[in-house]
Amino acid sequence: MHPNFLHFGFLTIPTFGVLAAIGLMASLTLSVRTAAAVGLNADRVWDAGLFAIIAAFVISRALLVATNLKSFLSYPILLLMVPSLTPLGLLLTVVALLVYLRVRGLPLLPLLDAWAPCGVLTWAFLALGHYVEGSDPGTPSNLPWATTVIADKVRVHPVGVYAAIAAFLITAVLYRLLPLRRRNGDLFALAFALCGLAQFLLTFVREPAFFDTAMGNLLDPIQWVALGMIAIAGIVWQQPRKQVAHAV
Repeated sequence: MHPNFLHFGFLTIPTFGVLAAIGLMASLTLSVRTAAAVGLNADRVWDAGLFAIIAAFVISRALLVATNLKSFLSYPILLLMVPSLTPLGLLLTVVALLVYLRVRGLPLLPLLDAWAPCGVLTWAFLALGHYVEGSDPGTPSNLPWATTVIADKVRVHPVGVYAAIAAFLITAVLYRLLPLRRRNGDLFALAFALCGLAQFLLTFVREPAFFDTAMGNLLDPIQWVALGMIAIAGIVWQQPRKQVAHAV
């Protein structure tokens, strides 16, 4: 595992951060092509994606500082280097993005269709980042491609690699189907369903983590999230939506 891409004195650049940055830039670049496929202005879609990334970063850091003000005043740089993306931060980012889209007059469902392959592509790079930093451990395995955990000297499934492969394949499928969608929101629903299914299946080779509750012990937390994604996809799919004029 290589958790640090660069270490020079007090400066440490994590490999996860580098791969995440590459993934975000690749996704923004891809959005230029997917925007055209859904009939949206590429520049406006790029700007919306950039806004979402900046909003997520600023909001997550602001929440981190607000909840750890004493630590921030003592060690500001060290605290800001701590990963800070939380469910509350994501929720506030979504709210800010919806306001931005309303102000800019961008239609939500076509935009989500354009972003679907881009979001899954980002997941692919994040999965690789988790793999190289060793933060997504798998269950023991004797397969030839199993990864050795140095601390425990145990060979485990490379879950991050599996997830990245699944994400790249889903990205390719979504990109191929984008011009063929029949209703606005179809590709977004398909992306949620496929990613939810992939995450659910990956939990069978991922080191389990349970909540200390009856519901938590019934399924792995990620399995609950995966089932929620599939449920959201089903809800979107059942809603009456505008037909795409160029569908065949």
